[in-house]
Amino acid sequence: MVEPPYEDVRIEGHLIDSLMVPQIMDDVMDLEGEFEILSFDVGRTKTDISRAVIRIHGRDRAHVETILTAVQEHGAVAVAPEDAVVAPAPADGVFPDDFYSTTNLATYVRLDGEWVPVDGPEMDCGVRVRRGGSAAAPHAETLPLSDVIAGELFVVGHHGIRVVPLERPRESQPFEFMGSAVSSEKPKAQIVREVARLLRHVRDEGKLTIAVVGPAVVHTGSGAQLARLIRAGYVGALFGGNAVATHDIESALFGTSLGIDMKTGMPTPGGHEHHLRAINTIRRCGGIAAAVEQGVLTAGLMHTLVTTGTPFVLAGSIRDDGPLPEVITDVLDAQRAMRAYAQRAGACLMLSTMLHSIATGNLLPAAVHTVCVDINPAVVTKLADRGSFQTIGVVTDVGLFVEQLADELEHGARE
Repeated sequence: MVEPPYEDVRIEGHLIDSLMVPQIMDDVMDLEGEFEILSFDVGRTKTDISRAVIRIHGRDRAHVETILTAVQEHGAVAVAPEDAVVAPAPADGVFPDDFYSTTNLATYVRLDGEWVPVDGPEMDCGVRVRRGGSAAAPHAETLPLSDVIAGELFVVGHHGIRVVPLERPRESQPFEFMGSAVSSEKPKAQIVREVARLLRHVRDEGKLTIAVVGPAVVHTGSGAQLARLIRAGYVGALFGGNAVATHDIESALFGTSLGIDMKTGMPTPGGHEHHLRAINTIRRCGGIAAAVEQGVLTAGLMHTLVTTGTPFVLAGSIRDDGPLPEVITDVLDAQRAMRAYAQRAGACLMLSTMLHSIATGNLLPAAVHTVCVDINPAVVTKLADRGSFQTIGVVTDVGLFVEQLADELEHGARE
């Protein structure tokens, strides 16, 4: 009797606490394969790692390859790994057939017998390989489809690839709240304190916290609170669209947002024109920064960004009025501008903007602590469904949350 094809894989880390082995077992069984635990060495102390070797059986070689592709995301790697296979891109903007599609987890590819880290972990990209000659070590990096140039080499298949999953270490962690599920019943004061600790930690490490901001931040009157975080150095970059900048500038120039008086909450006669008049004013000045320099724009969130030198990326939309001069209307150019900051981030605050949050989540490495604040729990669910599984959801009013967070950080700084 011919034995069904199989592949032996090994995995190491905090296997029990992080449920990595059960996840592999589930994937194998879900794909109608079989497994054998060949060895399992459990670490004795909380700092020791565990190691396991698992034999995975399939109906045929193609079936085994399918299972290996699934378990790879949990850190499984062949006991006797082969070098990664590369192939040239057939045309600009086209990956070779059977290209390896990346996750947002740290990844290594085996080239010339050595494990080479893949720069810029990001989901839904290819892995470009460059060799600089006989003496130079090969280099690997993620690359989006739109940036592919014909003839460049990309990893194909799933051999010679090692993915490093996020683990839950055995020791207590300062940001354990990050691993909890979406709920509207979490104690908000505790979450605000934990997010404040996170932002302090990221700032002290010299990393960026990105704020992804929707116009609701302005509508709820919390733009000034977010500006406090920027001035204190807790936000290192801001992502948004034409709307958040426009309504912030409208608020600074006319005292309204979408024509609603920011003090009384009542509609203002002719207020529906204010956003377009705000855009026109900024365009006449030559841009947001120019309006600040000319003394036309003297307050607000965008004013704070300019005066503190905090970078921002405003990505355009088909529904934009104007738009403002700084808005990047080519979505691929906007994506590239955002990517440059996403790869340097230590944390990300997503504040009441579904589409921009999902777009940013696609660019972030999984190791980036991500907090999504929205009154609608479905926003965080959609983020997780699209691969940003590291996101913690805070279901609450964004205005109250940002104000409480700014107060907590200011109070902690005084202490």
